[in-house]
Amino acid sequence: MSKRISLREFQENLARRLAEASTSEHRGLLGIQAGSENWLLNLPDAGEIVPPPQLAPVPLSRGWYRGLVNVRGILYSVVDMARFHDDAITPPSAQARLLLIGARHNVHSAILVNRILGLHGEEDFEPDHGDPDPRAWVEARLRDSQNRPWVRLNVPRLLNNNSFLNAGTS
Repeated sequence: MSKRISLREFQENLARRLAEASTSEHRGLLGIQAGSENWLLNLPDAGEIVPPPQLAPVPLSRGWYRGLVNVRGILYSVVDMARFHDDAITPPSAQARLLLIGARHNVHSAILVNRILGLHGEEDFEPDHGDPDPRAWVEARLRDSQNRPWVRLNVPRLLNNNSFLNAGTS
């Protein structure tokens, strides 16, 4: 039998949890590794994160286009994020993950990454004042407290970029 609580207890518990959430550190960025680069994306843009299931290859597609995958009855096109950026292909491993980045934007697209690097906050990074990145989907280049480089991904720009959308070979 489930424990019953009064409306007053529920409201007090809810108020306490909301107060704790507003004072706690905000960690709204997801860190991922794709090849040799560390990327950050807004947590809501990450969508669902799943271990990579069996991929169905698609003939006459580019090397970075890994194929199609069925996740709970929905087909997603899978792009190897490292290979898309001219890095080595993402090898199968226990740490590799599939991010269903297009779900929030009504696009059935996923990116394959080497591993998830955890949640981060904006305050964990400083701007990298080096050369600007020529890739249209890169929002910013950043550095963490250990001076490691990070790249901030703008998911809507990536999903609308012709290079990303054109998976077929010419």
